[in-house]
Amino acid sequence: MQQGIGKPSVYHAVVVIFLEFFAWGLLTTPMLTVLHETFPQHTFLMNGLIQGVKGLLSFMSAPLIGALSDVWGRRSFLLVTVFFTCAPIPLMRLSPWWYFAMISVSGAFSVTFSVIFAYVADVTEERERSTAYGLVSATFAASLVTSPAIGAYLSTNYGDNLVVLVATLIALADICFILLAVPESLPEKMRLNTWGAPISWEQADPFASLRRVGKDTTVLLICITVFLSYLPEAGQYSSFFLYLRQVINFSPTTIAVFIGVVGILSILAQTLFLTLLMRTIGNKNTVLLGLGFQILQLAWYGLGSEPWMMWAAGAVAAMSSITFPAVSALVSRSADPDQQGLVQGMITGIRGLCNGLGPALYGFIFFLFNVELSGIHLIVPGPPFLLGACAVLVAFLVALFIPEHQPASASAFQERKGSGSLAGAHVNTPLPGSDEDFEPLLEDTDWWKTSDLSGIAPAV
Repeated sequence: MQQGIGKPSVYHAVVVIFLEFFAWGLLTTPMLTVLHETFPQHTFLMNGLIQGVKGLLSFMSAPLIGALSDVWGRRSFLLVTVFFTCAPIPLMRLSPWWYFAMISVSGAFSVTFSVIFAYVADVTEERERSTAYGLVSATFAASLVTSPAIGAYLSTNYGDNLVVLVATLIALADICFILLAVPESLPEKMRLNTWGAPISWEQADPFASLRRVGKDTTVLLICITVFLSYLPEAGQYSSFFLYLRQVINFSPTTIAVFIGVVGILSILAQTLFLTLLMRTIGNKNTVLLGLGFQILQLAWYGLGSEPWMMWAAGAVAAMSSITFPAVSALVSRSADPDQQGLVQGMITGIRGLCNGLGPALYGFIFFLFNVELSGIHLIVPGPPFLLGACAVLVAFLVALFIPEHQPASASAFQERKGSGSLAGAHVNTPLPGSDEDFEPLLEDTDWWKTSDLSGIAPAV
């Protein structure tokens, strides 16, 4: 029986991402209020601990969830990840302690991007995939362009309870959309027919998963690049708006406008510019360009002391947002079609680990350099950002060694296909060809005949 509405497409993934993060964006102001009210003496310390636990659990669970979605399908795991990610929302005003406890525990399932990117890989051709990843990332940015301002307005005029109610209703709408409208993207013959099939517990170990990636040089280099580039980015997200307010003296209104402008520029970068760059300079060079923008952005944040410098650096930050969708497209080229969830789960897991380590690292560096967030002027106003630029510089040097194209026969994922692990469940799945423009999913002609892939790539 056909589930969902229409054929699986990128636009199903876009709606899921938008609703989930729009709901959380509404809670930006109320969450800071509840955090301060619950932990008035150690607000930033507890925030770091909560996000650290969540990030660690995300790192531990992402490869397993991605791998299981390769076996049982994407739709079920989209439902699980969205449900548990949004489960803490109604608890914000009911019981703050349970709310923060649930946020920490929900990290085990807060890997929606892992499943979403695998879903996108199922329904797009390789030459369209980077554009589709860019659309998903741009949708994430779009969900955060207006939602914090809307949440702040509702909180000021009607109270936090209404904001929590609206966010809860949007989260429920997202869950209902997955149940009623999202079709399964993984072809039937690539899925197991029963949920009782044995799954190796080795797949639950993210470190074992990363060790297997080490057999594939390309994916290993990409993972190192992601870690070194996303670690400072995660730390930046945790402290940057407080930094703008206290050190650069931005007003709350200016900060809201800053979020909106950078968000809009990020959407343009991840759609128009990403597509243009991928077609003109190639996948690898697009990643390198994105990392170059990130180095400039972080250095400017770290050394800048004037408001106009922050605005200029924000524009550069928007251009650096092309990095992750380009990286996701690059790593998908090195994996078989039945391993897309696994490799995207690894990348998402690394980002989850960074989401735990980054905020703690930035807080420690602020403390180490005795930078008090009280508006004082230093020779280096933002040491964490400057050190982050150094980390991304190392990521840039590592990315230089990533090959533009890797023959599928050399992939460690094919090695696992015959090793009796997870991929052993898909022994009848055709092997991808070596042609760089050949889409492995289309080699299965029966599935291609029943799937309408036309029009999936976003019109840019």
